[in-house]
Amino acid sequence: MSLRYADMVVDEPDLEELGKRYSALLNQLSASDCEPEAIIATWDGLRRQTATWQNLTELKFNQDTTNPDSISRQQKCDEIAPQLTELDISIKSALLDGPHRDRLEKTIGKQAISLWTSQRMAFAAEIKEDLVTESKLVSDYNALLSAAELSFDGQTFNHEGIDQFRFHTDRIKRHQSMTVKWRWFDDHSEQLDELFDRLVSVRDSMATRLGFDNYVGMGYQRMCRVDYDAGDVDFYRNEVLQSVVPFCVEQMRQRKQTLGIEKTMIWDESVHGPGGNPRPNGDQNWMVDRAREMFDAMSPSLGRFFRLMIDHDLMDLDNRPGKGGGGFCTDFPQYGLPFIFANFNGTADDVRVFTHEMGHAFQGYCSRQQILYDYVWPTYESCEIHSMGLEFLTFPHMHRFFGSGGDRFCREHLVDSMMFFPYGVAVDHFQHLVYQTPSASPADRMSMWKEVESKYLPWRDSGDIPYLDKGGRWQLQRHIYMYPFYYIDYTLALACALQLWHLSQQDYDQTLETYEDLCLRGGEASFRELAASANLKTPFEEGLLPMIVQTATQFLATSGK
Repeated sequence: MSLRYADMVVDEPDLEELGKRYSALLNQLSASDCEPEAIIATWDGLRRQTATWQNLTELKFNQDTTNPDSISRQQKCDEIAPQLTELDISIKSALLDGPHRDRLEKTIGKQAISLWTSQRMAFAAEIKEDLVTESKLVSDYNALLSAAELSFDGQTFNHEGIDQFRFHTDRIKRHQSMTVKWRWFDDHSEQLDELFDRLVSVRDSMATRLGFDNYVGMGYQRMCRVDYDAGDVDFYRNEVLQSVVPFCVEQMRQRKQTLGIEKTMIWDESVHGPGGNPRPNGDQNWMVDRAREMFDAMSPSLGRFFRLMIDHDLMDLDNRPGKGGGGFCTDFPQYGLPFIFANFNGTADDVRVFTHEMGHAFQGYCSRQQILYDYVWPTYESCEIHSMGLEFLTFPHMHRFFGSGGDRFCREHLVDSMMFFPYGVAVDHFQHLVYQTPSASPADRMSMWKEVESKYLPWRDSGDIPYLDKGGRWQLQRHIYMYPFYYIDYTLALACALQLWHLSQQDYDQTLETYEDLCLRGGEASFRELAASANLKTPFEEGLLPMIVQTATQFLATSGK
């Protein structure tokens, strides 16, 4: 295959023509002698084509949020996405309500039935305009953050660029850079509050019109959480509070001693020692070369896959003005190829983000030929097992990036991962509070964040940074604006990924084989079922998190300093 990313072009869907094709499929499904599997195959091909157009459009917008053509195409995508959803829901409803449902559950699996049921519950024609409004507000938030110009140390940075100073050995620079970053949020607080006010309002309106008490129920359906509910999540958050938070408190106590400071402030939380954290020993191109060596050494399938990513230009890793923030993996199902998006800034986070997104990309590629596009990607908490799992399975190769600092990177990454549990559940708890009280004011939401932050992150001290002190930290978390309720998924998956890491220390080759088998399954089963197929416990099981804390504690106590 010689196709490269720049050669991928998919025409915008012709809604009139597409509507005719969907009507024809519905007519075929209504025939008593129809073969539903053949109709589903045709429908699936249409979905893969429209998904490729949507994903290409969104990716190009994120690559340059200031480009007029990209902005225009993204706006068009936002406008017609609900109509595409309506067409798909019409097919799903016909399959769910038709005479072949029992047969389909056997031939394509019960997970598709569960997914379609959730998706239908979260959609109706009367909320299409609200969905367009929501998408546009999300794009506005993304563009607002991406356009930030932060002057510091004689240079101009975006949010991802200035974050490199979080790891600086000079404590004053850490403090000053964070002050500059959060002053930007203070200066743009009215815009940020207005955007979120409108997002909460439109989401609550959609939920109540669909018969939900509030957006919490709708949010769970949109996330297709088919085998756990808010009660399970509440139990899990309490497990984190009881088991992981004390571990983190002790880590921050040790951090204070290691750094030789009287109190660990928020600008100290990312630094593990007075000499700073390990950094990759080369630039982006050098890192790609090291990654090629690493994946070749890990397994033939990973090695071949990474070379394919290079050969087809399926990565955009550098940070630049106007580029959307964060990192993600998307796919182009019409071509059977994934794409990695990141913002390298020269810190250890580059390696974390890169291996994380490579885990997503590898899984999506492994399962690209699943019978349904629904099964190419699992639901989000299962997706993150593959990404976080690869972060830990690459530990034996970290010397390639950090030289003699490789072992220290692994220890620090483990600590950071454990510290992430409380933050991740704080974000989730905050979102529950927000959508259970949709009439809350901006000041109320700041108080809500302070409440959950003090509960799950009791060590945090924002010092003299006013915006953080009043509770504004959540506004940097893109998921809260852009992907509501998508966050605790990372922590649920992390509990599974840490089990893979523990198993890999006993039998690395077997664990890597288990990991690759899990990737091949894609999303053909629910979270609990996929975890069980890899001999992993879900974090809804009592006792798992204490075991993980014990494993981490023992590793840190016995590994070199």
